[in-house]
Amino acid sequence: MRIKTITELWQKGEWALYNLMLALWVGGIFIFTFLVTPLIFKSFGRDTASAIVDKLFPFYFPYVLVVVILAFVFFLISGLKKNTRRKLILVLLVIGISISLFVNLYLYPKVKKTKQEIASFENTPTDLPARKRFSALHGISMTLNLVLLADGIALIVVGSFHKNGSVIH
Repeated sequence: MRIKTITELWQKGEWALYNLMLALWVGGIFIFTFLVTPLIFKSFGRDTASAIVDKLFPFYFPYVLVVVILAFVFFLISGLKKNTRRKLILVLLVIGISISLFVNLYLYPKVKKTKQEIASFENTPTDLPARKRFSALHGISMTLNLVLLADGIALIVVGSFHKNGSVIH
């Protein structure tokens, strides 16, 4: 496809940056969720693995938030035509931002605080109230993480639709 104007070049660059943010979003979540975390828990005892993962979370959750917000910004300035696809992408991006903000500002701090009440996962009874709260919060966190992954994948799929051999803009 031939680029005719500087504006068109800029818009294509923004679209490329948007797609890069989606790749970092989906790839980051996928690698952390399905490779790094399981490998850590298979390689170490539960308390040690938990301590290692705890060192990663202060970087993981903000990372996801930043790439989701950057995807939103690059999408907005990409200058795509206003159509149903654009509206769907905006809805999916807002969902991603909302979930990531909720996790960063509310859920993660609550999980962290609850976890501090548990001296050891290996030696603490599972019926302890703090363990029950932690399990519930952890379940919510895992579910939202998978929803964020699915949201990012949906954005990649929606952005990949072609018409007459070219990307629809």
